[in-house]
Amino acid sequence: MIVKLVLQVKLVPDAIQAPKLKRTLPTVNEAANRVSTTGFQRFGLKASVRELRKLCYGDLKAWGFGAQAAQHIIKRVADAYTTLRANLRAGNFGPEGSKRRGRAESKPVVFRPYAAHTYDDRCLSWNYDAQTVSIWTLDGRVKNIRFTCSPEALKALPEHRQGESDLVFRDGKWFLIATIDIPEPEAFNPKDFVGVDRGIVNLATTSDGDNHQGRRLGRYRRWQARKRAEIQAKQTRSAKQLLKKRAKKESRHATHVNHKVAKTVVAVAQRTERGIALEELQGIRERVTVSRDQRARLSSWPFHQLGAFIAYKAKRAGVPYIEVDPAYTSQRCPRCGHTERANRPTRDTFRCRRCGLAGPADHVAGVNVRDRARSAWVFVNMPDPAPA
Repeated sequence: MIVKLVLQVKLVPDAIQAPKLKRTLPTVNEAANRVSTTGFQRFGLKASVRELRKLCYGDLKAWGFGAQAAQHIIKRVADAYTTLRANLRAGNFGPEGSKRRGRAESKPVVFRPYAAHTYDDRCLSWNYDAQTVSIWTLDGRVKNIRFTCSPEALKALPEHRQGESDLVFRDGKWFLIATIDIPEPEAFNPKDFVGVDRGIVNLATTSDGDNHQGRRLGRYRRWQARKRAEIQAKQTRSAKQLLKKRAKKESRHATHVNHKVAKTVVAVAQRTERGIALEELQGIRERVTVSRDQRARLSSWPFHQLGAFIAYKAKRAGVPYIEVDPAYTSQRCPRCGHTERANRPTRDTFRCRRCGLAGPADHVAGVNVRDRARSAWVFVNMPDPAPA
């Protein structure tokens, strides 16, 4: 098994190299928009790489693009329409006849001026020892562009980098997004499980009683919400730009917190030779009803991201990982099995109405998740029955 990871490498072009990159990306995306418009007029949403190549390859060459660059532009456009068709089939743009779906079907795909562009090893080469890259531009090959990354990423790139890389221009900075394939270590046979309950006030509470609180994070997010309201009230162009900047900063902060929590949970499980069990929270925003003042907190915190971080870090460490049914984990008594809403009189406390077991509600939920994982793991790893 292979674990796919994405590494972000920051480019540091000098005053001569940067203008060449900055001229190339908008021109490439302008050409992609032309190909998209031509393909849409001829084939609608069903343009394939082969058909677009016949239709647009000569024009791209005449515009000054090299053979490999032209192929990448055509493939990007075809992939964009493939993704659009998949989203339409999945109903992500609404049912047939809806306004949103009609808008998506009635116009060609448009690429932003600084949308990421794909480079393969013919257009991009790496020198890991010197920490430089050589990259194709409209002004020819630009060599010796310095890049920076963490020591771990620098070690993983030459050993595990696979496939294409994306050139990204974001907030005035240049990045290369590379994919690495790391062999997944064989998971050990767990002695037990660490149950993890995710929440809003407490981001993650384990069956061991470890509590990763979100109180400090909650204060930070409430402060950000007040600042957003103040800036939105101005209704100016600069205010809108500032809002986008602050939204990216808040998103990075949430990602950083989720990374720290996931890293701690996986490290404890690996050290004690236990697996990790999480509740399967798919569709939580549609299922859970909360008060009006809690809606923004429920919808804005990336619960799925925390679970995804724990899952991939567990795979990298060879720690068994399983998701279990989340039904009534906070209302069920782990000692006698009695399940009742009254067992949880408040958000923070649990008190069984039958046997009297009491404790923090999130800790009890983590214990229930662990107990369900013990049973589920047996069924998941049960050998197939012998044929009759």
